[in-house]
Amino acid sequence: MRATQNLNTDRLADAWAELQAHSDNGQPLEASANRLAFADPEFMLRRETRGIRLQLEMLKPDLIQQSLGIHHTVVVYGSARFVSEEVAQRALAVAEASGDIQAIAKASTQLRNAHYYEQARAFGRLVAEYGQCCSPNDQMFICTGGGPGIMEAANRGASEAGALTLGLNIALPHEQGANPWVSPELSFKFHYFAMRKMHFMMRAKALVAFPGGFGTLDELFEVITLVQCQKAKPVPIFLFGTDYWKRLFNVDVLVEEGTISPEDVELFSYVDDPRAVWDGIRSFYGMA
Repeated sequence: MRATQNLNTDRLADAWAELQAHSDNGQPLEASANRLAFADPEFMLRRETRGIRLQLEMLKPDLIQQSLGIHHTVVVYGSARFVSEEVAQRALAVAEASGDIQAIAKASTQLRNAHYYEQARAFGRLVAEYGQCCSPNDQMFICTGGGPGIMEAANRGASEAGALTLGLNIALPHEQGANPWVSPELSFKFHYFAMRKMHFMMRAKALVAFPGGFGTLDELFEVITLVQCQKAKPVPIFLFGTDYWKRLFNVDVLVEEGTISPEDVELFSYVDDPRAVWDGIRSFYGMA
């Protein structure tokens, strides 16, 4: 049996070695009916094989997380544009030295919002430190979109505490690489937003949405909708930064106009402190 397994492995390796050789030599890969189907990029990228690609994006992150004992995650969303206080202070100093009014205004805004980066970092550390004191089956891991800003901050806090940390990145026209604080073995890249969103929810025990733009809003409201419609299990959802979220999103209007039920307001909570988020998660699950 082992000899058969080795033979199959060798054949798979040979198929991929052929592709790599073409890439290394800068040779175009011509269509070939003789090439193994799974090792034929031209075939795998056809419109008709989209279902296979979707299945692969479902399976790969799932199997890898299972193998590494990742059962529970705390998902952190937020702006990719926020930076640390240190970076923001340096940028403001450079802008002020230049005398560029627009650059100064932009750097000042970054510095004003840098506290969100530091709070996301602190929250990531809290989650990681808890994991060091509990059984592997109860451990929670920080999971983000893998990019810069708030995502980087949460990954950074967990990584600095010595924990594995996940990044579910997405291939975009303006290439977005994984931030350096994502554990390499848990740094995934997706083509399909739908599969990425599914993986966010598959292991999520809580969701924390820091201030962000269209992407953050898209992810947040999809999760709220799934929980509201009972398509996803109830999880605690926190909107971090009360002033930001209440200025952006007037939920009372939805209740007044009858577009949501009064009890739907209880699907999420406003918070302003990392410890309050963590205490809320612990309370929700009755954790010691």
